[in-house]
Amino acid sequence: MDLRPSPAPRQPWRWIALLWVAFALVNATQIVAGMRAAGMQHLWSRLFFTVFASWLAWALATPLILRLGRRFPPTHWRSVTTWIIHLAACLATGIVYSMWAATLQILLQPWGYVQVKRFWGTAFYVFSGEFHLFLILYAAILAIHYTLESQRRLAQQETETARLNEQLSRAQLGALRRQLEPHFFFNTLNAIAGLVRENRNETAVSMIAGLSDLLRRVLDDSGKQEVSLGEEMEFLETYLDIQKMRFADRLQLSVNVPSQFLSVRVPSLILQPMVENAIEHGIGKRAAGGSIRIAAARDNGFLTLSIYNDGPHIPDDWERHSGVGISNVRARLQSLYGKDCRLNIENRDAGVEVQLSVPYHPR
Repeated sequence: MDLRPSPAPRQPWRWIALLWVAFALVNATQIVAGMRAAGMQHLWSRLFFTVFASWLAWALATPLILRLGRRFPPTHWRSVTTWIIHLAACLATGIVYSMWAATLQILLQPWGYVQVKRFWGTAFYVFSGEFHLFLILYAAILAIHYTLESQRRLAQQETETARLNEQLSRAQLGALRRQLEPHFFFNTLNAIAGLVRENRNETAVSMIAGLSDLLRRVLDDSGKQEVSLGEEMEFLETYLDIQKMRFADRLQLSVNVPSQFLSVRVPSLILQPMVENAIEHGIGKRAAGGSIRIAAARDNGFLTLSIYNDGPHIPDDWERHSGVGISNVRARLQSLYGKDCRLNIENRDAGVEVQLSVPYHPR
């Protein structure tokens, strides 16, 4: 994580210029139109330019005012020093504005029949007549600055919070996967040990090869939280090949996943623990074995995956005794999708069905 302090935001020169140009245009237009409506006679183009150009002093002073605003923020308003500094800055800006306005009036003589010759008298007249406006403008600049700065910081905090939440979610999902994978591999190793004890050595060797392929796939996809349903089905097929070696004719499989769903994104390693649960706690407990049906369907913006086994029904309090696989599935779903997912496990007429629904998002 980069712990260096973030650089101060650049001055929004373009926006400062645009806002002051707009303000100067409105002010100059208002003054000229008002005087003409009152029947006064002046050199209107010169007067318009004089009023418009007078605000250049405030436009140039705005970046300095913003810098003072950051250095002496409103949290320091109880400090007398803060008040003195801002009041002095307001007075200094007003004085510069008044001197500049007096200079323009002497050079352009916008009043026509009234000649402006006294520089200091004109500057004092402008300053005394518009001092209240200087205070309002200075306060408005700081208020706009603090409002925009607060919004910027809030947006930055929201972005940072979202980034940290994403990192936390990825860390949690990674921890859940690391918990799930040993659970799956230990079960498979136990199955291999059982085959060896039964002297089914060729089957055990084939299962070891299949387990090696599964391990390679897990390592290749270890950084992915989501994969296509097609990739997930390929992984599941390799897993089921191992289970077929273990159960032989006792395990009957039926897969109905239309090809148009194979590009939809699903959590990686999401089907294997549910199928494993159906095998271990369902048909695995029956001497005659049983069947597992895997299907996919689209329903109101969701992709629904179902795993059915015709094993014994689950008890009403099954959630209290559920294993690592199902609890991992539920935790991963909530980390990835929040409330936009469903996981239901219900008894059917002749077995148990698991239904998993995730948002329908093709790759």
